[in-house]
Amino acid sequence: MTSPDVTHLTVIRDYLHTLASGTDADTLARFFTADAQQIELPNRLNPNGGRSDLPTLLSRAKSGQALLRSQTYDIVSSVVEGDWVAVEALWTAVLAVPLGTLAAGSTMKAHFAMFFEFRDGRIALQRNYDCFEPW
Repeated sequence: MTSPDVTHLTVIRDYLHTLASGTDADTLARFFTADAQQIELPNRLNPNGGRSDLPTLLSRAKSGQALLRSQTYDIVSSVVEGDWVAVEALWTAVLAVPLGTLAAGSTMKAHFAMFFEFRDGRIALQRNYDCFEPW
C-alpha cells in the first residue's frame, strides 16, 4: 500500500516534470481539481502577484511555453504533512524570446517555494513564492 505522503510527492514530481515538458492543457489539467486555485505572490515577473482559477492557470502555462525554449524544476527539498506538500525547487529556463535585458537563448533561474493542498489525490491549491536571480 502506498502512503498519501509518497503519493502526493509523486504527483508533485510528475506535475513539475509535465509542466516543464510543455504538454497540452488537458494533460496538465489532470493534476488539479476542477475548482483549483493558484496564488502567485508578487515577484519580478508578476509585481502584483495574482490568483488564477484552473482555466487561467492552464492558459498561463501555455503562454509561458511560447516564451521558453526549455525549463526544468529541480526539487531541492520537500515536506509532506497529510494533504499538504511544501516544495523548494530551482527553476532553470532558456528563453525563446528576449525578456527585459536578456536576449533569446539566455538562461534564467529562480528559487521557488511552492505549497500545495491536495483533495482526492489532486492539487486543489498551489501557492508560489518565486525569487528570481538578478537579470
